[in-house]
Amino acid sequence: MAKVLIETSARHVHLTEEHIAILFGEGATLTKKKDLSQPGQFACEERVTVVGPKNSIAKVSILGPARSATQVEVSLTDARTLGIDAPVRESGDIAGSGACKIIGPCGEIEISEGVIAAKRHIHFTPEDAAEFGVEDKQIVSVKVESNGRSLIFGDVVVRVSPKFKAAMHIDTDESNAACASGAMYGEVIL
Repeated sequence: MAKVLIETSARHVHLTEEHIAILFGEGATLTKKKDLSQPGQFACEERVTVVGPKNSIAKVSILGPARSATQVEVSLTDARTLGIDAPVRESGDIAGSGACKIIGPCGEIEISEGVIAAKRHIHFTPEDAAEFGVEDKQIVSVKVESNGRSLIFGDVVVRVSPKFKAAMHIDTDESNAACASGAMYGEVIL
């Protein structure tokens, strides 16, 4: 029985080049703090404050490299704290999603859409997908065994690309529900 690594993806922001310049100053670039599991993706030294109608969250991580659209990924708990209606969506599917203000050290921006709670998903290479018997955009479940909080995650979307490395991503609410800590693996259920 093949298992997939499960990683917790905490709240974070993806920014366009234009928004990086507004928030951090003309000519600013993102400073890599550490590489992430997905090839080419990295956590940045820079942080921002995300502001909603009810509250704000300071020191939110930025993930690089720059994107074609600014996007804020939060847990549903974060969304409630901020007072933002953040739909559960795949990354990049931001049309009609939540709005917020983002504040950096040199400026601020208002986005009219772009705040989402990321849909739980698994990144697979084509070879991984073949091994697990799944295909791109397929919806699966993943069984997780933990100390006192074992569960089955449903509605997990499979994403397949030769640019990926095998890993399932869940948000902090989901991680807490599964009592996840350290390296955790899940069994893909078709």
